[in-house]
Amino acid sequence: MHAFTKHLRNDGHTRRYTIAMTSGGWEVLEEEDSRVVRRVEYQDWHRVERARRIITIHTDQLQDAGWRLE
Repeated sequence: MHAFTKHLRNDGHTRRYTIAMTSGGWEVLEEEDSRVVRRVEYQDWHRVERARRIITIHTDQLQDAGWRLE
């Protein structure tokens, strides 16, 4: 995986979730309104898969609440 990004918008607010390869593994980044609220680097692919599943669940919940994918 080279990069994974989901960007959502609702009522002037944004949420962005990104997973990107780094020289030491993968960086998982969560931003709210351009503010970093979570940044983690993993070396274990299984943790990255788990993080992606959690992001998918969270973004599905946001979409159910009226947020839209960009």
